[in-house]
Amino acid sequence: MATDEPNVNFGNVSHSTFAVGSHAQAVSHHGTAPQRDEAAEELLKAVRELRADLARVRGTDQTAALDAALADTEDEITRTGQAAPTRRERLRELLADSQALLTVLASAGAVAGLVGL
Repeated sequence: MATDEPNVNFGNVSHSTFAVGSHAQAVSHHGTAPQRDEAAEELLKAVRELRADLARVRGTDQTAALDAALADTEDEITRTGQAAPTRRERLRELLADSQALLTVLASAGAVAGLVGL
């Protein structure tokens, strides 16, 4: 055995993707998106539509707070597949405070209905 052979050591490789060799390929399926039920998909769609509509209206502190909560909801649904009850409650509160907005934007009414307002 030749003494100039390189040494290769692997530590803990759980949850890892790697390939060895000049033509090796590695494909990772880690971190696949969580499954969303129909209600979560519908809420996600409505949240995205309302965020797009909010970008078209004159911004206020109230619309900025609503947009931030919508962004958090979108992120949570995307990461976990659902919006937690506390997240839905926060949206209900912000939408209840934005009654004038609900009458102007149909998308706000859709989100309000989906979170139980």
